[in-house]
Amino acid sequence: MFVNCRRIRRCQYVQLMTTCLVLSVMMVCWEQLDSNFFSPVKSYSYRYLVNRFTFINKSLTIPREQARRFSDFRYLLDHSDKCADTDVLLLLFVKTSPENIDRRNAIRSTWGNETYIQNALGATVKVVFALGRPAAEQEEGGTGLVHEDRLHRDLIQQDFLDSFHNLTLKLILQFHWMHTRCPHARFLMTADDDIFVHMPNLVSYLRDVSSRGVTDFWVGRVHRGAPPIRSRDSKYYVPYEMYQWMVYPDYTAGAGYVVSRDVADKIYQATLTLNATIYIDDVFMGICANAVGVSPQEHVYFAGEGKAPYHMCIYDQMMTSHGHVEDIHHLWEAATNLQEREFVKGQNKWRVVAADITSVLSVGHRCQNTGAHVLCFRRQRGKKKFTMDNAQVYLVVLR
Repeated sequence: MFVNCRRIRRCQYVQLMTTCLVLSVMMVCWEQLDSNFFSPVKSYSYRYLVNRFTFINKSLTIPREQARRFSDFRYLLDHSDKCADTDVLLLLFVKTSPENIDRRNAIRSTWGNETYIQNALGATVKVVFALGRPAAEQEEGGTGLVHEDRLHRDLIQQDFLDSFHNLTLKLILQFHWMHTRCPHARFLMTADDDIFVHMPNLVSYLRDVSSRGVTDFWVGRVHRGAPPIRSRDSKYYVPYEMYQWMVYPDYTAGAGYVVSRDVADKIYQATLTLNATIYIDDVFMGICANAVGVSPQEHVYFAGEGKAPYHMCIYDQMMTSHGHVEDIHHLWEAATNLQEREFVKGQNKWRVVAADITSVLSVGHRCQNTGAHVLCFRRQRGKKKFTMDNAQVYLVVLR
């Protein structure tokens, strides 16, 4: 049997060149590969070490005198009497920017409407907006904030620059404000100003949790084994000098989460001794919680950074959904329309009497978009009122 040496050398040459090419690409793109592929794999392995041991917390612990520089900002706008009511179910902090007045007004007239919540849901919920001072080029916006606050009395502003890199200062503001001005609130929620909160569902849920005397309660969309982003091009870039470990402690998405009063007090205590230079606020929340032995709980209807799909089965249970600005009034109308909510709850009892592939509907149909199709409810002939008992369901498939 004869072997072609030239062919072997040619194959080896191709293999060598391929190997060199792969190694060259890896060297050039190592930072992105490490951030997007290797770091997540390594970080999930290290997750249990991070969550179970205290060496990370010790590395981030600083003297109280140094930690005070993250919280000792004077209040530019404040309302120390906001929580004068003795029984406050929920203190809800909305993280906002000075220029986002339209978002704040939309929240005030929908899911953040304290009067509606009190009268319709029978619960005391205090809604306030946390913010820093405007940038120099937006200084005239400061005057607008004063006028806005005189009108609504719900802005809590401290004297630090309102920016992405100061979100952790905004987080610390919330826990310190609750500790000194609203310590009797049963729950604290932090939320972005572009989320929708299904307040009827949330109030019902928190009442149930409170009635069971649950402690160490921290619920939201949980991130487990998340690695720090080491790519300098990323908005969430964290250098090794700021956080040297391969994985963050478990934390909830900052778009919306809830903690019980005892957890809020523990987080407040943790902020008095931890280095808050890491500017990703939800990660810092995870570091604080890890330091005091509190773990987050996953709740499927807290959408986190995601936008919940509009489906009646999801919407009827939803707590929060992210990315809502233009449609917030429509969502709120659906959430507070008692007739529609009753129909949604009973929809599984209805019999589909017809199906079609057209979206042309006759007068008298009431329809609800569920994403893949539309359910249309038609009153039966001879019936004057539109109720669940006399409704007929038409399934209309969208083209």
